[in-house]
Amino acid sequence: MASRTFGELTVAMGPVFHYNFLPMSASLWDRIEPLLLEVQSPSQYIGGEWNSIRKEWDSVSIRAAFCFPDVYKIGMSHLGLQILYGLINARPDALCERVFAPWPDLEERMRAQGIPLLSVDSHRPVRDFDVVGFSLQAELAYTNIVNMLDLAGIPVWAAERSDRDPIVAGGGPNGSYPEPIAEFFDVIILGDGEEATLQLLELVRDLRAGGASRRDILRAAAQKVAGAYVPSLYDVAYHPDGTIASITARDGAPTTVKKAVVASLPETYYPEKPIVPYGEVVHDRINLEIMRGCPHRCRFCHAVTFKNKLRFRPVDQLLQQAESVYAHTGYDEIALTSLSSGDYPHIQELMARLNARFKARRVSVTLPSLRIDEKLAELPALLKSVRKSGFTVAPEGGTEALRKIIRKPIKDEDLFATARAAFQEGWNHLKLYFMIGLPGETDEDLQGIIDTARRVSAIGKELRGRWADVNVTISPFIPKPHTPFQFAAQRDFEYVLAVERRLAYLARGTRVHLRMHDPRSSYIEAVFARGSRSLSKAILAAVRAGSKFDEWREFFSFERWMRVFESVGIDPNFIARREIPRAEVLPWDHLDTGTSRDYLWREYQYCLDAISERAGRKPESGASPAPDSTPASHRLRERHPLESEDY
Repeated sequence: MASRTFGELTVAMGPVFHYNFLPMSASLWDRIEPLLLEVQSPSQYIGGEWNSIRKEWDSVSIRAAFCFPDVYKIGMSHLGLQILYGLINARPDALCERVFAPWPDLEERMRAQGIPLLSVDSHRPVRDFDVVGFSLQAELAYTNIVNMLDLAGIPVWAAERSDRDPIVAGGGPNGSYPEPIAEFFDVIILGDGEEATLQLLELVRDLRAGGASRRDILRAAAQKVAGAYVPSLYDVAYHPDGTIASITARDGAPTTVKKAVVASLPETYYPEKPIVPYGEVVHDRINLEIMRGCPHRCRFCHAVTFKNKLRFRPVDQLLQQAESVYAHTGYDEIALTSLSSGDYPHIQELMARLNARFKARRVSVTLPSLRIDEKLAELPALLKSVRKSGFTVAPEGGTEALRKIIRKPIKDEDLFATARAAFQEGWNHLKLYFMIGLPGETDEDLQGIIDTARRVSAIGKELRGRWADVNVTISPFIPKPHTPFQFAAQRDFEYVLAVERRLAYLARGTRVHLRMHDPRSSYIEAVFARGSRSLSKAILAAVRAGSKFDEWREFFSFERWMRVFESVGIDPNFIARREIPRAEVLPWDHLDTGTSRDYLWREYQYCLDAISERAGRKPESGASPAPDSTPASHRLRERHPLESEDY
């Protein structure tokens, strides 16, 4: 049995579970179908949905399985899945099939009968595919990835795979800080996946046809595929305290992996015939990607660096795509998706023209992501065809002062003007999102959360004669990699729980309804966001202990995670709850999303200066003052590396 050594700890790397699969036919449908009578939501396993694609296995030269590490109704709401599924299947020489994590009721029966993980489209064993790709969207999905590999009969550790095993790939937001799961993957795509995915498939096809070994394929991928990170080609050394001493590339791999960027969004593939699920999914609608990137610089936001540069689709193209998807699906809702849809430069024209075309067909248009500014108050009037349930905005901080520190400088007057416009246009209630535990947070900011929500409720009363319902979601701050706040510490449970109790007290007797995100799961997210490869042994131990579907409240066990960390010798507080010094090597320093570490450090120092100024103290960071005496919260001492004429 192979092993991995982390400092002084040696971890066995054998299979997670020990059982043998029974012999299989090409399709496992005859064996899986009888089990569907005994499980929840059987429609998620049968395939054959409207617009799904099934190709003959032997008619193509490369075969990919797209694995989403959650259930069908979550994965089928993900636009990225629809994009890559359609993009690969558009090629005559390739096929792509979908794979989702089976719910525990079915998985238990599959393991009992020796049935491996299989695709939805042809019910083919996942280990039969040439490339098995996972969507890396959330830290709490890491246990599902390991569990799915094991259920598929694919060795969990990349180092144990043979030339007969699939190439296991990953991609998505968490691919920019993947070290806790790096040794489970052969290759991880950093950045936009469309072009890189096709490059990887072509490389695997050609080299395998020529008899190349797995090792040769991975070396070639690191050198030739855009954004390809091959973890096995990087040696990580540790200090005695568990921090990283060095990350060294070898065998021709680049010292720094630069993210893949699709240069022109209008020329990028968009699925005009998306799959229409049989059963209910989270987002059952047309998802129009109107832009990528974000023009803002929120200091807590990982997506700012991961998704930029800023690119737009033209209005005429979006109208054509909306018409085509509607004709092929019949959906009655169009969502204009992006990081900040209100910043699309032609948003008013787009909304007006979409309404003109689709209102008579009773198709509503929604904007899921909106940033509050002086322009936002104009948008409710453009959303006349929307079903008036909840209008959602995210101030994040309770006061203007804190919003300036986190560089989300929303003015109260703009927020209240937006609320007024929404109520005037017929919305029943507003949804507000805030974070707690942000650097520089004060009692005034916490009071401001409830004061802001009550003021919004009062605007509803002024206009409609009764206090409006305001739903407030509170989430603990998580320090994310590739952001200025990657150096900050996450606040402890005592602080977060005290804040939650205080907010609940302040909201008592009002129409402000609080929803608190579990601080324990946010803590585990922070550990895996900032952790190194040493955490892989914790993930494996957690799966062995029964962890899976950790994003689901009914399955998440904080106590189990704490036992796991103790059993493998990891101090999670050391990872999540300490300030990181400038000189420390970070687990993601060799992965370049386009923003320099020096820039992020300076931004963090400006934030600390702003906190000191707000408290009436002299700034202590040592950062040079801005020559024009600009407040520290607003300083941008250099042109941002991602800025261009697009902004």
